[in-house]
Amino acid sequence: MHEEAFEVAVDGGVLRGHRGGTGAPALLLHGGAAVPDYMGECAAALDGLFATIRYTQRGTPPSEAGPPYTIESHAADALAVLDALGIDRAWAIGHSWGGHLALHVAHLHEDRLLGLLLIDPLGADPTVFADLDANLRRGLSDEERARVDEIEERRRAGDVGEAELVERFRLVWPQYFAQRERAIPAPGRVGVQCSIGTNRSIAAHYEAETLVFGLPGILLPARFVHGADDPLPIASTERTAALLEDARVETIPAAGHFPWLEQPEAFRATVERLLADVEA
Repeated sequence: MHEEAFEVAVDGGVLRGHRGGTGAPALLLHGGAAVPDYMGECAAALDGLFATIRYTQRGTPPSEAGPPYTIESHAADALAVLDALGIDRAWAIGHSWGGHLALHVAHLHEDRLLGLLLIDPLGADPTVFADLDANLRRGLSDEERARVDEIEERRRAGDVGEAELVERFRLVWPQYFAQRERAIPAPGRVGVQCSIGTNRSIAAHYEAETLVFGLPGILLPARFVHGADDPLPIASTERTAALLEDARVETIPAAGHFPWLEQPEAFRATVERLLADVEA
């Protein structure tokens, strides 16, 4: 699939990304938070269904935009990208934290979206974190678990470095995959202040139950794809989908957190079915 690079000026700096493919316009929102965009192969898998736009979110190279690192600023950036590229309405396709961001964009700016395609998203229920953390620690030694806990404590305190956050990803990364041979490399860069600020903003919105109260009444079609072996439990996705008027969830067997990498054919077929359901 051919893609072209773009830059979009936003408050505080520049966002850098790529656009390509054919189909309905779609904004791809990567997970992390605060890691570089990794959605290239997902965009390629969706070619013909969506003309995709993907970019690295503020606070992480190669994008340069500075603070504030909040859900509101990330949502404003998403609209700024659409505006700069002359797109009035688009699908929001979000993975992991990017799925959580897509839900907030729908809550704040439903009129700018055609629908939601959420891939193994961080949903509206914060209770999932206990299960997620436990699953990510499977197979780690006691020493490695202690190190992950130490880094997480330092991140919450706002006293952490990029090398430590990269180390944490390296330790837990294999647990995201049902098939290790399909794994992509763990992130080699992390925007430290973006990670700290964005996670604090997520926590604040969870405490306020923003999505719990904001998602009911949204009329956009919302389609969820979830790897059956994702360490992020599917119960979170199901509870989030239940808040929406027009939602459907499908699982992909033998796939973890990145189903387009581990089961590309099944992923494409699942998305095709979900889109056919929307059209029907």
